[in-house]
Amino acid sequence: MNAQNLASGSAYFIAKETELPVTTVLSVLVDNEPGVLARVIGLFSGRGYNIESLTVSETEHEQHLSRITIVTRGTPHILDQIRHQLERIVPVHRVVDLSVRADELGQSGPIQRELALVKVAGLGEHRNEALRLADAFHAKVTDATTEHFIFEITGKGSKIDQFIAIMKPLGLVEICRTGVAAMNRGPMGM
Repeated sequence: MNAQNLASGSAYFIAKETELPVTTVLSVLVDNEPGVLARVIGLFSGRGYNIESLTVSETEHEQHLSRITIVTRGTPHILDQIRHQLERIVPVHRVVDLSVRADELGQSGPIQRELALVKVAGLGEHRNEALRLADAFHAKVTDATTEHFIFEITGKGSKIDQFIAIMKPLGLVEICRTGVAAMNRGPMGM
């Protein structure tokens, strides 16, 4: 480890230099109460971990439990530390690394989906091309005037990235993305 890495303050440089960073999807089941999300996020920011995507919603209404889905990147050692530190936060009920679980089950990875709303403004040929390409990507028109469209697109992050890239020259105005929702294949739950 060199002095520059130590001075950065990031936890990513604590791991052995031979380990390569990987992206993983964590699913965290927590009590749905004020302050819980702040504590989970504080764990990441306080230790210099980055969150690439964050999605949270109440999923078990009777028990007042919420599911937080976090996409993060780090070495296997750092990711293991993150998981163990999350497990120690009260009121976290369960932490599952969906990427590791998928590997254990012999799968390529968890099912991951995002939703995006994409606003495109344009007239004439640009408008027609935006509509044609949206159809090719199975994007739905959720709002339209003679000057713009708002498309709703659902899929893997790479599909949404590609859709956004092809809409840029056609009059892309605005994007709103949900973040990743994910779960493993098969009959078992978290």
